[in-house]
Amino acid sequence: MSYILLTLKEKDLWSLYVQSCKVYDFYHTWYYHSLETSGEPILFVFQQGETIIAIPLLRRPISGTVLHDCTSVYGYAGPISNVDFNDLDDITMSNFKQSFLSFLQEGKNVSVFTRLHPLINHEPLLDKFGGIFNNGKTIAIDLQVSLDEQRKQYRRQYRSKIRQLREKGYYLKIADSNVEVQEFVRVYNANMARVKAETYYHFDDKYFFDMLDSIDFKSEILLLYNSNEIIAGAFVVYSNNLMQFHLAATHDRYLSEGPMKLLIDEATLLGRERGMSYLHLGGGVGGKEDSLFEFKAGFSDKHLSFKTWRYVADESAYDDLVKSHFNASVPGSNFFPLYRESVNF
Repeated sequence: MSYILLTLKEKDLWSLYVQSCKVYDFYHTWYYHSLETSGEPILFVFQQGETIIAIPLLRRPISGTVLHDCTSVYGYAGPISNVDFNDLDDITMSNFKQSFLSFLQEGKNVSVFTRLHPLINHEPLLDKFGGIFNNGKTIAIDLQVSLDEQRKQYRRQYRSKIRQLREKGYYLKIADSNVEVQEFVRVYNANMARVKAETYYHFDDKYFFDMLDSIDFKSEILLLYNSNEIIAGAFVVYSNNLMQFHLAATHDRYLSEGPMKLLIDEATLLGRERGMSYLHLGGGVGGKEDSLFEFKAGFSDKHLSFKTWRYVADESAYDDLVKSHFNASVPGSNFFPLYRESVNF
């Protein structure tokens, strides 16, 4: 079965295939992948007649070997199509599977790991392979219902706090200067340091300026002010009627005020103005139903499943890599692929 592989060199073609799909997000775009440094961005494209199925991936060499594996960008990716996956016939899905397996074999790709998008139903397609894992829940606010109906889903104390913050004169502003962007980055990284977040949650000024410069999607930094001081902010991205609450943080001095509640409510108003269907807040750290998840769950009863797809294409090579990596008994672990888990337990 035939397929094509696009790299970052084929920007226009990558964008053409992604934009032809029914549902996609900025995580699938050429521009977002162009910011990646952890692997070689590729777009696998299968086409049968008028049907297109595409999967963006990051291909990584496996040190000391001629082998590779594939993973996904930070965020929610997974396969996309110009046809609803529920409407694909068995022959098309079977042909897609054979094409994807050919790609894995010909490229000496041992395994595939990708985070799936909670608002896209990937299962009808990926069930053909197996290896779909539940990784927790995420929260989305439905912007298609009336504003009153939306706010009725907020916890009562949230509605009260939002009203109090407005009465105090807190107000929202969209960052429109380099100084404001840099101040948001400072607050954000200070926030990540305070909660001892993993290094991949930290981003420098260049990352945000590059994101804001994208022509593949629109993004903004929303800032909540108290007088002339930035007290909270969020980096939001708009793509294909989906609004992502990508990264957010609160100034340490204002944590007790809970200003993020007002910022999220204000973000939904902007989303409505821009014709978005959902504001996706995401979930807890690593998909866990932790305190961050509980905070987000106070805004909506629309809980979505966050899943990952983990597939071993070459079991013999995978087992050999795991044994070589640990050089001893293999630990019981859910990490995937296991040969990339840290050996410093």
